[in-house]
Amino acid sequence: MTGTDPEVVCCTVREVLGRVGDKWSALTIARLGTGTQRFSQLRRDIDGISQRMLTVTLRNLERDGLVGRQIYAEVPPRVEYTLTGLGASLHKTILGLVEWSEGHTTEIQRARTRYDQTAEAAVPRTLSG
Repeated sequence: MTGTDPEVVCCTVREVLGRVGDKWSALTIARLGTGTQRFSQLRRDIDGISQRMLTVTLRNLERDGLVGRQIYAEVPPRVEYTLTGLGASLHKTILGLVEWSEGHTTEIQRARTRYDQTAEAAVPRTLSG
């Protein structure tokens, strides 16, 4: 990155990490790693994502060059999404994070429960009256 302003690089890195660190982006990239998908299929496969959030996520990933969009001149129009070469290079890392999260859900939930119980016990109770 010779000749590149360090502030610009830092800002871009923060933006990209923010994007790919977003749960919807990570899940979308993981899902597209299995192959080209239509919007409706992505919506069904990504549990909990709204239509609007999927639209925003796909647009942002497309803007960053991670996802490509192909529009077919049909009635009704058919739109398909696929990972670009850049997106595919990120897929393995994202998939590792998703798989790690899935594999450690029980441990994380237990830790959260322990923490929440400890935090509740540490909060002094106020007396009313």
